[in-house]
Amino acid sequence: MSIAVSDEAARWYKKELSLAEGDAVRFYARYSSNSEIHPGFSLGISVEPPVSPALTQDVENIHFYMEDQDLWYINGYQLNVEYIEHEDDIRYAYMPEPQ
Repeated sequence: MSIAVSDEAARWYKKELSLAEGDAVRFYARYSSNSEIHPGFSLGISVEPPVSPALTQDVENIHFYMEDQDLWYINGYQLNVEYIEHEDDIRYAYMPEPQ
């Protein structure tokens, strides 16, 4: 289980969320329509400091993380956060981890 945020995706978050160097972006599970891995849930984001981070990655001087209580959402997967240039948007790709 891991998260991987591309440099381009980190720059998109900085622009879209007006992030400053050292800010933190949390990925979390939330009730929503559907995702490709959990019906009734999707991935949410918020700008907030970590409390009990379990997965982290620093990219472009921004701290991306998931809290321990949200790990169930990507259990068995690597979360790849990618920037899609022609859409000027982010894509979340869930890659099964090798067993």
